[in-house]
Amino acid sequence: MARASARHILVKTEDECNELRSEIVNGAQFSDLAAKHSLCPSGKQGGELGEFGPGQMVKEFDTVVFSAPVGEVQGPVKTQFGYHLVEVTAREE
Repeated sequence: MARASARHILVKTEDECNELRSEIVNGAQFSDLAAKHSLCPSGKQGGELGEFGPGQMVKEFDTVVFSAPVGEVQGPVKTQFGYHLVEVTAREE
């Protein structure tokens, strides 16, 4: 069974998500931005969500985690919770 590890930053607006993505592209650390901006409690751990399998996260999030290249920041990803930047940190098929 596939397993993945990922980290994310959850914010309220698509604009804020795009701004944070630009900061990462320009050299900001994902974990620092997660700690400062993420609305999810995981922000305190740099956005780390740990390891999980398919179907354990909401559909839109799951789709990205189990298809995106490892190590590339994806997003904005819209879910019922808001907008996410997502980085898959590891995946086993």
